[in-house]
Amino acid sequence: MNRTPLAITAVAAVAALTLAGCSSAQGGKKAEETAGDVSAGKAGTPRMTVAMVTHAPAGDTFWDTIRKGAQAAAAKDNIELIYSSDENAGDQANLVQNAIDQKVDGIAVTLAKPDALKAVVAKAEKAGIPVVGLNAGLDEWKGQGLLSFFGQDESVSGQALGTKLNGTGAEHTLCVIQTQGDVNLEQRCAGVKKGFGGTTDTLYVNGTDMPSVKSTITAKLKQDPSIDEVVTLGAPFALTAVESVAEAGGKAKVATFDLNKELVSGIKSGAIQFAVDQQPYLQGYLAVDALWLYRTNGNFSGGGEQPVLTGPAFVDKSNVARIAEFAVKGTR
Repeated sequence: MNRTPLAITAVAAVAALTLAGCSSAQGGKKAEETAGDVSAGKAGTPRMTVAMVTHAPAGDTFWDTIRKGAQAAAAKDNIELIYSSDENAGDQANLVQNAIDQKVDGIAVTLAKPDALKAVVAKAEKAGIPVVGLNAGLDEWKGQGLLSFFGQDESVSGQALGTKLNGTGAEHTLCVIQTQGDVNLEQRCAGVKKGFGGTTDTLYVNGTDMPSVKSTITAKLKQDPSIDEVVTLGAPFALTAVESVAEAGGKAKVATFDLNKELVSGIKSGAIQFAVDQQPYLQGYLAVDALWLYRTNGNFSGGGEQPVLTGPAFVDKSNVARIAEFAVKGTR
């Protein structure tokens, strides 16, 4: 898909946040149909339909936050949002095909397993449907012709976490991956290993079975008592890891990627050292809003060349009080 180069948005490698602007003008439509036709914060532009297709596994509350952000943008932009998800890459591709068949006005998609989505993304683009990426696929979105990408650089965020652990006294870290083959998660652990000065082991667990997650981590900690740090890649797994540490009788500490309201309490109590927040609400919101902006004005977030980074940002005892009210609302 051809891009018209606009001014490239500068983004920081760590703790970056780029906010997309909003406009109510309608490209290709009569000015009187759109310009100034906004009331009560809601766009007066013609009704659009946008499909968001993610690789969210069942029961993972992280994705509820992404969806909530997407719904907020859809409500503002007069968009009918069709949300669907499947952690199986082949089934996710079928969901994208369903969106194409419905002739939607835009598609927002995650590329956790990009090779499986490549052909169907190309079909969408051939059909004239603009596609943006979010959350997963930072290394693939431009190659697959997507308009924009919203998320964090997982390698950089992992390395930042590993570097932060160097100041905690940790010597042996266990990085827990809940979905084998997910490029985002693999990159996080690889980044942790790169940034951390001690030893880093990787442990794969079945993220759809939390009792199994708990028993697998517990067994590993009992097997190797030298592990003094557990790094999880999602908030629910961090809370389970705390239980595993207690059951194993060890002294390992727990840090994690991602945030939810329960984890906020864990940070406040000291059960969790810190979390790396990628602002999933913002990812969902910006992905939907970007499609409206493109259809309405021909805008490209990030100039169509640079990703729009929503993280990483660290949340610990020093700033968790400021974040708490938003986590409770489900917007952080």
